[in-house]
Amino acid sequence: MERINDIVVGSRFEQKSIDLLLGDLTFLPKEEAVDAIVVSAFPGDYTPTPTSLIGALHRKGVSVSDLSKNKAIDLRKTFSCWLSEKIDPSAKGVYFSRILCFEPAYKNAPEDMIGDIFRTLAPLMGDLSPIQTLAMPIVTAGDRGGNVYEVVSSLLEAAIQWMEIGLPLRRLKIVAHTKTNANKADYVFSQFKKRLGHTKAERRHGYKYDFFLSYSHQDSAFCQVVVHELKAWKKDVKIFVDRMELKLGSSWQHEIFESLDECFRIIPFLSPSYLLSKVCKEEFNIAWARSRNEARDIVYPLYLYSADLPTYMTLCQYADCREGDLRMIRKACAELVKDISVGFQPNQVNQGGCA
Repeated sequence: MERINDIVVGSRFEQKSIDLLLGDLTFLPKEEAVDAIVVSAFPGDYTPTPTSLIGALHRKGVSVSDLSKNKAIDLRKTFSCWLSEKIDPSAKGVYFSRILCFEPAYKNAPEDMIGDIFRTLAPLMGDLSPIQTLAMPIVTAGDRGGNVYEVVSSLLEAAIQWMEIGLPLRRLKIVAHTKTNANKADYVFSQFKKRLGHTKAERRHGYKYDFFLSYSHQDSAFCQVVVHELKAWKKDVKIFVDRMELKLGSSWQHEIFESLDECFRIIPFLSPSYLLSKVCKEEFNIAWARSRNEARDIVYPLYLYSADLPTYMTLCQYADCREGDLRMIRKACAELVKDISVGFQPNQVNQGGCA
């Protein structure tokens, strides 16, 4: 395994790294051991073809098809990925314990969906053993025919942003299988290092906004109610009330990262329509990661309507306003404004979930 390049990613509490390697990912040496590796597949198709990573793993005795029958977590509907149960590395002669399978839909360009790999890791942050080290090939650049330059650029864009914001991924290894692809990836790595060029500055004192309202446009009437209530309690309250139109592409989350980073607290409006919005789920996950990184409660959802919430969304305290209970919405707004200067204590209002 030959080391080609690396990028140091600075977060508030630690330095993390993204490494570019040349070699065979199925023969990852012990010193390069990781918690999980990523494989990419056509939706529901785990055929071990001769040229694919799935095929190479099959020859090592690791069947992605068998692992798919008993998934540890299945987020294909929302983030195009599923995570396997743990395997016994010693029995297989490999140095990873899980497989994260990436299955982007046919209708999307592969590089436009790559951010889903890191979005999948965000819900795992509540797990007792989150994935801290991850290795992957240049996903979708094999049988799916993805453009290496675009794929690596999308990988780095998403990985750097998530690692900086607080995703507990300490090391990411991107492994090129051929010298040609390694050279292409090396060029992209070098361009990103020039762009970074300096350590990200620490947050200045204060925030541009007090609150970021994260809502589905189907729930915009409730958003207007919350804005009215917050301003009734504090006339000069600063609220980010809407997002710009976003193209769901390789760097679409960049605009969301920037705006969310300017807000003291994020208020998701949880409902069935919220769960159907990829942008809404992205906002929630970024806020969730920020909470870990800043060691304070940033996310305070208003639970508007009963929904089949993913488990990780119920791990933070929320105001129970079901089913569109305006009285509880007004009470939550009053508490938010009252304690904004010292940090909101969510146990002062009716709530659900546990920290």
